[in-house]
Amino acid sequence: MKIAIIGYGKMGRTIEKIAKKENIEVVCIVDKDIQEGNLSKADVSINFSVPSAAVENILKSFECKVPVVCGTTGWLDNFDLVRNYCEKKETAFIYSSNFSFAVNIFFKINQYLASLMNKYESPYKASIKEIHHKEKLDSPSGTAISLADDIIEQNKSLKSWGENKIFKNISMISERKNKKIGLHSVSYESNYDKIKIQHEALSRDSFAVGSILAARWIINKKGIFKMDDILGF
Repeated sequence: MKIAIIGYGKMGRTIEKIAKKENIEVVCIVDKDIQEGNLSKADVSINFSVPSAAVENILKSFECKVPVVCGTTGWLDNFDLVRNYCEKKETAFIYSSNFSFAVNIFFKINQYLASLMNKYESPYKASIKEIHHKEKLDSPSGTAISLADDIIEQNKSLKSWGENKIFKNISMISERKNKKIGLHSVSYESNYDKIKIQHEALSRDSFAVGSILAARWIINKKGIFKMDDILGF
């Protein structure tokens, strides 16, 4: 497999490290001040660029008929544009707010817990807390938003999320701390007790391994996909 790495920050460099271990050829690297190699020679591009550059970089790959694995968050207002251009160029695209296997299992646990809470007239207030390193540009994280959206889909009593503790909303708490790679927790709390589920990333390697798995999977496919398609959920 030949890959292009779009966005050569911490995640881009981690993907390059894992790619070398797996004997995957990196034929192109693109960043703000870097343009190495030829994008059109890649079998797939893996995009972890900054949110403001994500859409432009995705469309450039589609122009070259190169499928895209995208882990950049904070650009989804333009998802329909990306979808339409992908279909026009008859290529493939997969987006995930988090490519970690464990996080995608965590998503499923969150959905199930939310569906259980929906079955009862619940005195529990829902909250999501996420902590990342200070360089992370979007807040709340894409993973936290995915968790909130899944809760809202499964639990009809919870209508929205926001930075407050108003009942019938999901309270969203975001913190930025040095060297914290990523921690997400979901809590339901009453006056009497508390239920909490949590995932913490210990290294970026899990995100890189998952994105490379997605890259292998998407080659020779056409259409829009999710991690659920890869993992068989």
